[in-house]
Amino acid sequence: MGVPGKAPAWSALFLVGYLASLLLIRAGHGVGYQHYRTLGQLLSERPLALALFFGQAAVVLGGLLRARRPLGGLLTRLGPRRLALVAAVFILTSATLSRDPATYLGELLLASLVQLVQLGNILLIAGSLSEATLASFGGLLGRVLGPPRGEQPEPGAPDRLVWGLALGVTLLATALAVFVYQRHPHVPDEVVYLYHARYFAAGQLAMPLPPVPEAFSVNLMMYQPARWFSPVPPGWPAILAVGSFFGVPWLVNPLLGGVNVVLAHSFMREIYPRRTARIAAVLLAASPWHLFMAMNFMTHTATLSCALAAALAVARLRRDPRLRWAVLGGGCIGLVSLIRPLDGLTVALLLGFWSLAARGKRVRLFPSAALTLATMLVASLVFPYNRALTGSARSFPLMQYTDALYGPGTNALGFGANRGLGWPGMDPFPGHGPIDVAVNSNINLYLTNVELLGWATGSFLVLSLFLAAGRLRRPDWQMLAVIGLVGGLHALYWFSGGPDFGARYWYLIIIPCLALTARGLESLEAIAAARAAGAGHRVMAGGLALIAAALLVFLPWRAVDKYFHYRGMRPEARRVAAAPRFANGIILVRGRGFPDYASATVYNPIDPTSGQPLFAWDHGPALRRALARSYASRPFWILNGPTVSGAGFEIVAGPLSAAELLARPDSLAAAP
Repeated sequence: MGVPGKAPAWSALFLVGYLASLLLIRAGHGVGYQHYRTLGQLLSERPLALALFFGQAAVVLGGLLRARRPLGGLLTRLGPRRLALVAAVFILTSATLSRDPATYLGELLLASLVQLVQLGNILLIAGSLSEATLASFGGLLGRVLGPPRGEQPEPGAPDRLVWGLALGVTLLATALAVFVYQRHPHVPDEVVYLYHARYFAAGQLAMPLPPVPEAFSVNLMMYQPARWFSPVPPGWPAILAVGSFFGVPWLVNPLLGGVNVVLAHSFMREIYPRRTARIAAVLLAASPWHLFMAMNFMTHTATLSCALAAALAVARLRRDPRLRWAVLGGGCIGLVSLIRPLDGLTVALLLGFWSLAARGKRVRLFPSAALTLATMLVASLVFPYNRALTGSARSFPLMQYTDALYGPGTNALGFGANRGLGWPGMDPFPGHGPIDVAVNSNINLYLTNVELLGWATGSFLVLSLFLAAGRLRRPDWQMLAVIGLVGGLHALYWFSGGPDFGARYWYLIIIPCLALTARGLESLEAIAAARAAGAGHRVMAGGLALIAAALLVFLPWRAVDKYFHYRGMRPEARRVAAAPRFANGIILVRGRGFPDYASATVYNPIDPTSGQPLFAWDHGPALRRALARSYASRPFWILNGPTVSGAGFEIVAGPLSAAELLARPDSLAAAP
């Protein structure tokens, strides 16, 4: 297909062209879905990147014209119907919706062209590998992945490759958590997760209410006459509390990210051959979606850990119907429900039906019944928790919070005109109906296409080729069932999940998608090998080039362009909280509730009467007077937030006595 020996040049062109194409995108640190810049913006803001991309396109087009015969053979094999299916997935997931239909169609055209150029470049890289290089690469593949061994699953323990991948994920996610995320929350949910984990670690179900609670107002916190607490489900904060107890909450998800590689591989070996499981483990370890989820403080990595542990236990139960596997599997399903209830329902349905294949020695349905009972016992722990916080076992704190703040039923599952919390930028249509399902599905499919693998061709390319032209086996259909049920149940919810960390509400589809991608790579490898000796190695070489570019280009671009100081959240208040000169001080934060005060409040002590610095939100003279009365014996400091300073946090006054504070004319009425 290409000129032998030119693979290094094609590879260099691919890396430069991929980076140039990413620079055409406007993503940024704010809340919003990424879109390509308009032509006018590209010419004024990114002329060099635009020139590099079209230069790549011209060179790739020339190379492909010289290789049109082999390419024509590949397209002929697909046939018109299958080719149309692949083209539809390729195009429709390349960009997400815009308010203006013409803008959306134009972006679809540009995004599809970008993916097509990168695909052509990959074909030229693979086609230009010399026979000697292919032979060496084939030997390496055999040593790392092993040879194909038929279609039967091969249960077994993780090997050195898997442990190495798990360690690599933990180290890379830790580096991202430290240097990109700066061990600091960036999403409003993360602020309350950390609060929640800290008072759980201290052995408390709630925190004592501080004087002047209006000065300590935090989104997603419930305030009662004598206490305040987070209304979110308790499962993830309880896990995060282990890290909080040891002072390293930021390390919990990176560790779980490594655990997920081991669990995913072990589960995959229960249903797929060893080589397929290894390929899927490599894909998971290199997935930007997985790595960025393992960097943050969100719930989804722990949800995946518990779901994978449950799936592995049920797989063992199917071939060894002992009580211990049912108890372990049910316990893990129950944990999923305590972290993310809708995901818990999804996992319970999937694994409950799957467990029916297990046959007890005396009672046929004993394994499934035991699994169900264990699930219910663990999941029912939420009822005494609800009673302790809301007074009713059936009243969930989060629903009570949203009903009180936004209206009854606004955050409930189902359809209706009252669904939604009034976020027009994230939820474009009032209520929840079929059009909302279509929009949310479009958004989540697009985000998955981008984030799942970070591939320049789109992450769905190999998966869609496999579904169109491959031979699906029972496990493949099961993976599709998982994807369908996750998407179907979440269609009942009004919100897509937003742009934070990809299609995060659909995160449980990551393993099925990667399993089908692994099967797709093997299927394309087999098809190519049947056409010419060594051609299968070219397929795997193209896959390796895509993985390498995702790690070398997409991952750093996404880390710097989006997640560093994401949503304006900055960690400088941590240094203020730790500095001895601010001990026992009241630090008045001037700026918005989010990100200014949210960035600081997370470093407040659980006990407001302790001698540690206490951050309060300075948003009006009345609050200043109330704080001066309540904390008259403590020194006051004034801290400008990032939206006020235009940079980071900065101390602008202090120490001040209560009288000196009230004499100052610089109180701000900040926007919430």
